[in-house]
Amino acid sequence: MIETRLDVLAIGDAVVDVLASAEESLLLEEGLVKGSMQVLDAEGATRLYAKMSQAREVSGGSAANTMAGVAALGGRAGFVGQVAKDQLGEIFTHDIRAHGVEFETPPIDSGTPTGRCLILVTADAQRTMNTYRGAAHELAASALDPDQIRGAAILYLEAYLWRSEGPRAAMAEAMRIAHEAGRKVAFTLSDIACIKPHRAEIVAMLERGDIDLLFANEAEIRALAGIEDRDAAIAAIEAKVPLLVVTCGADGAMASQGGRRVSVPIARIGKGVVDTTGAGDLFAAGFLVGQARGESLEESLRIGSIAAAEVISHFGARPEADLRALVAAT
Repeated sequence: MIETRLDVLAIGDAVVDVLASAEESLLLEEGLVKGSMQVLDAEGATRLYAKMSQAREVSGGSAANTMAGVAALGGRAGFVGQVAKDQLGEIFTHDIRAHGVEFETPPIDSGTPTGRCLILVTADAQRTMNTYRGAAHELAASALDPDQIRGAAILYLEAYLWRSEGPRAAMAEAMRIAHEAGRKVAFTLSDIACIKPHRAEIVAMLERGDIDLLFANEAEIRALAGIEDRDAAIAAIEAKVPLLVVTCGADGAMASQGGRRVSVPIARIGKGVVDTTGAGDLFAAGFLVGQARGESLEESLRIGSIAAAEVISHFGARPEADLRALVAAT
């Protein structure tokens, strides 16, 4: 077996996050549901961008945020995602590499621009995401590096990218390569909007053993199970996957493995909730780092909770504090 060169390799949306404060009136004007995620076409993205206040642009996407968190925690992170040969593609590439994440996917020149996520943050710290997928959803299996996949202890996939046929085929191929090399495959449900059209095939993947570690929040686990009660939904899914991790809002987070459940409360650090963008992404980063290091479920959950608490204490989806020092001190 090839020795691991990376702790975690993620495949996901390569988009540039454009974050700005917004009034509730803008959401009403645009017919947006606060806290949700919607997909835009190029025209809609241009129109909404013109209405945004002064914004901050950073490499983004759920799995990319998670890899930035893995790197910030001292883990060896890699990312696979498709950008175009344009200005936003250059911003994404420079920014994610600057965070210490290996990124080698060649840009494409197909005429489709780099994807972007327009994030409106209201005064109550809720973020409403509006995504133009762009080149991100043109990722093909030919862009994969099999040796890179074989050299990662954990392959981490996001459901946001699973919605498109080409990337879905690429992710399926990556899962095959990872399992043949004896590696673990983690999958995050990302958003309830990703689950509804693909619920049957996600459940089938669980039942086939394609997924070793499943991440969900409480709304997502209910949607996947088709059961409204959270605990009953967890019970229905935990039997289908070796390791299930669920974030439960004010109730903290839990993990289920081999019939054993453990939980931790939310971490209370920093300045409280300023912006919830990236909270689930950074929680996953902490848990994945813990697992890659051979930590217990309890310790992995604790690291994830601390990473999530840090990122919600400021504006944006990337850590600003020294996460390694914070974990050691908390």
